[in-house]
Amino acid sequence: EVLLVESGGGLVQPGGSLRLSCAASGFIFDNAFMSWVHQAPGKGLEWVSSINRAGETTYADSVKGRFTISRDNAKNTLYLQMNNLKPEDTAVYYCTTGSNRGQGTQVTVSS
Repeated sequence: EVLLVESGGGLVQPGGSLRLSCAASGFIFDNAFMSWVHQAPGKGLEWVSSINRAGETTYADSVKGRFTISRDNAKNTLYLQMNNLKPEDTAVYYCTTGSNRGQGTQVTVSS
């Protein structure tokens, strides 16, 4: 059974930073294409970033230059380093692989 558990969310002021983690199990993490998506209040799921098995990364234009996705295959963990956070980054963040998604972690950016 695929299990994805996100953590690291919280309340942060504009300009602040957070590091999200996603602990993965139930599949071969090293080979998996992994992504982060988010869902802002009243909106649908929106893609944020992805990383393939080779470590190649892609980002939505809205987060490019501010967010960094990475993976630690030895720990079966996916990360999202978020810097210079903006109020519009407020959302529930989920890690995904294929059609699987975790329970999410809330990120709130507010002064």
